[in-house]
Amino acid sequence: MLQKTHSIAGLLAAECVLAGFQQPLWTWESAAVLLLGCLAGPLADIDKPSSTVAKIFFPLSFLLKMMEIRHRTLTHSILFLFIVCMLALPLPPIFFWCFVVAFASHAFIDLFNEQGVELLWPLKIRFRLLPKFIAIETGSWAESVFRLILFLLCAAILVKGILGLNGLSAPSFLLRIFA
Repeated sequence: MLQKTHSIAGLLAAECVLAGFQQPLWTWESAAVLLLGCLAGPLADIDKPSSTVAKIFFPLSFLLKMMEIRHRTLTHSILFLFIVCMLALPLPPIFFWCFVVAFASHAFIDLFNEQGVELLWPLKIRFRLLPKFIAIETGSWAESVFRLILFLLCAAILVKGILGLNGLSAPSFLLRIFA
């Protein structure tokens, strides 16, 4: 998936975390959480040298390249998610959960890609949620449709937040998005 798709998935994850914390969308803290979600969503692509994230965090990206870490392996694995959780522990709870859920959204939506993800890295077993013949190819029209759906979900949550439905728990909030 492209960076813009991962950013929107991270934004959606951040909105869900805000809903879970029953945090209104129109505060400075919420704005920071939403921005963090947009930035954490594409972060796992630091293992792909041509990605924007890899260029921003060049020293770490270079280190991964020197270690011969391939794309969609270590940084997309459950092991790396655990490491990210440990590193994010000092953050306040709402920022911790936003960062972790937005980061995890990356590997999750890459599971819809035809190449799959090595979730159990260092085991070289690739997982994907869709059969290869209907999986979403990076940069394809199917990814554009997928990104549009994510965007519409983000917009729906935003509209519901504006209408004052922020006091709901995350599951009931998500169930009532289109109610």
